[in-house]
Amino acid sequence: MINVLFVCLGNICRSPMAEALFRDLLKKENLTNKVAVDSAATSSWHIGSPPHKGTLAILKKYNISPDGLVGRQLAKEDFEKFDYIIGMDESNTKNIYEITGKPNHPKIIRLLDLTEHNKDVPDPYYTGDFEETYTLISDGCRALLEKIRIEQNIN
Repeated sequence: MINVLFVCLGNICRSPMAEALFRDLLKKENLTNKVAVDSAATSSWHIGSPPHKGTLAILKKYNISPDGLVGRQLAKEDFEKFDYIIGMDESNTKNIYEITGKPNHPKIIRLLDLTEHNKDVPDPYYTGDFEETYTLISDGCRALLEKIRIEQNIN
């Protein structure tokens, strides 16, 4: 099983959106038996919390299930469990390096570095633009799945 972890600051907006979106993509591609997905926060602010209402609304709009999404904090042990650890922005990525103790490790990737956007996924907690975040995460998730297909030789 290939394990993917999406990480943002609070694990209530971007990373749970990415988790739900990627899980939906895996289901549509019949890959749920080959790839597992989770999400986490670099902070401890929202441990045990459900996703932000804006994230829930955008997932509902696109008919993507939010089932099982609960805030948790990234742990050092996650480095060993996950094959791909995906940060939503440069700050998250640096925090992942610090928490895992693995600076600049190739399994730690900023999501939009896999796309032509090559920038941070803006935090809709602050911008209020959950639609833009959804679009960017959707592009990133498709690019990530393609990367995994190639690197792990799965169809």
